[in-house]
Amino acid sequence: MRGMTTAATAEERAVFLSAHPAWSSAEEALVRTFTFADFAEAMGFVTRVALAAEAADHHPDLDIRWNKVTVRLTTHSAGTITSLDLALAARIDGFV
Repeated sequence: MRGMTTAATAEERAVFLSAHPAWSSAEEALVRTFTFADFAEAMGFVTRVALAAEAADHHPDLDIRWNKVTVRLTTHSAGTITSLDLALAARIDGFV
């Protein structure tokens, strides 16, 4: 996933959000909050996200609150949602 990419089109975003309804689009980012049984389970999820993000060289913003993890994906260099964000969000969905 390395390298510059262009903004996802409105159609690409709509297709993604239709297939992944737990995600929302806000302020040029994809956002989803995941809820787990406890802190340990939440941290296990964060570790899986971190490894996937590092492999993709595309890093989300993560907010950890005991058993809840909010993931915010945007391509900072593009200032918007790109194919990198859509691909990583889909991969993250596979972790739950």
